[in-house]
Amino acid sequence: MLINHDIRRTLDAVVDLLNTELPDLPALREYVRRHDFSGIGALREPDLAAVRSARDRFIQVFDSQDARATADLLNALVAEAGTTPRLTDHDGYDWHVHYFAPGASLAEHLAADGGMALAFLLVEGELERLRRCGAPDCGRAFIDLSRNRSRRYCDGRTCGNRLHVAAYRARRREAAAE
Repeated sequence: MLINHDIRRTLDAVVDLLNTELPDLPALREYVRRHDFSGIGALREPDLAAVRSARDRFIQVFDSQDARATADLLNALVAEAGTTPRLTDHDGYDWHVHYFAPGASLAEHLAADGGMALAFLLVEGELERLRRCGAPDCGRAFIDLSRNRSRRYCDGRTCGNRLHVAAYRARRREAAAE
């Protein structure tokens, strides 16, 4: 599966959106800064509500177990965003496609580009790459881009390592009790 730089950045932004609390405008502004969105004007309360709504729809996509239902969700998301595919080569990146219309709001930007990036995964038969962390107390979203689709944790250094250490200690306690 070939994922270019722009699609990867978009998928990363969608995953981060799913895993980010957005209690207020400063949190939304920090999210925008982290992902270096271009062409986003001043953010206001209606933007926060619209991005939260887009996030809820992305959650439905991640949690969907059926390709047809996922396609319906993505079709609606992308259509409502008013997609306008256009070629661009901004910020030192080679030619790539943006799907949001010029002047789009942040929520429309996310819905159009994020919806299309997820649609590409569906088209490639790769929806099983949309995952939730296997740690019982986590549940964060991630996209498994490993070659063999074996990733189970949102972050191997935290959730994965924590569970491996706990299993190791349990084995040691069991061995000591024998």
